[in-house]
Amino acid sequence: MNIMMIGDICGQPGRRTAAHFIPLLKEKYNLDLIIANGENSAGGVGITANVLKELFSMGIDSITTGNHVWDKKEVFDFIDLESNLIRPANYPPGTPGRGFHILSVQGRNVAIINLLGRVFMPPIDCPFRTASEILCEIKDTCEVIIIDFHAEATSEKLSLGWYLDGQVSCIAGTHTHIQTADERVLPQGTAYISDIGMVGTLNSVLGVDKEPVIKKFLTGLPTRFTVATGNESIFCAIIIKIDPSSNKVSEITRIQENLKF
Repeated sequence: MNIMMIGDICGQPGRRTAAHFIPLLKEKYNLDLIIANGENSAGGVGITANVLKELFSMGIDSITTGNHVWDKKEVFDFIDLESNLIRPANYPPGTPGRGFHILSVQGRNVAIINLLGRVFMPPIDCPFRTASEILCEIKDTCEVIIIDFHAEATSEKLSLGWYLDGQVSCIAGTHTHIQTADERVLPQGTAYISDIGMVGTLNSVLGVDKEPVIKKFLTGLPTRFTVATGNESIFCAIIIKIDPSSNKVSEITRIQENLKF
C-alpha cells in the first residue's frame, strides 16, 4: 500500500500546483491513498465548501487541518457533514467536527488522526494523551494508523514520534510550511518527518507575500497578509510504503517538486 501525505496547501496557487502534481505522482508511485492538509487552502487561511469540493476532485481522499480550521466561518455549516474532513482531535469535547477518520483501503482499515501542538500555539488539550485515548479505541480494528501533527516546535513533534513509535504507522508534522530533511523509520517501525512542507508560491514567506511580512518584522505593527502569487511554485509531500504482509512501514520518501507556470 502506497500512501501520500501532502503538506499545507496555500491558497489558489497551492491548489493549482496540487492539481498538477497529484495525477502525475499517483501514477508514478501507484498511490492507494492521498491525504492533504487543507487548513490554508482558501485564501491562505481556513477552508470553504467550494475549496473542499475542489480538493476532493483532485483525487485527495482525506483532508486534515490545524489551528486555522475555523477561520472561514462557513466551515461550521459543513464540518459535521464531511467525514473525510477532520480537525485536530485535541480540541475540547463538544467541538464541531471529528478528530479522526477510518477508511477502507485494499481491504485494510486505515485511521487518519489529526492533532494540534501546544508549544507556541493557542491553548488546547494535550495531544499526547488524546492520541493515547484514540489508540485505545481503534488500535484493535485498524491495520494502518496515520497522524498529521500540526505543530510549531520540532521538539514537540519528535517527542510525539518517540512516544508513539511502534504504535502508529506514520507521524508527519505540518504547520511550519518548511520541509525538513529528517524523514526516517524509527526503531519500532513508525515513519516520521518533522514537517512535510507546503504547496504554494515558491518566492514567498510561507506562501504569503514577502513585503508585508518583512514590514511586520521591521515595525512590529499589525499587518495584513495576502497569498503570494508568482510564476513558480513548490509541491512538498511524503510517500510511505506499507508492507502488505506485515502492515509495517517499509519505506518513507520525501517529495519536493517545483512548477513554473
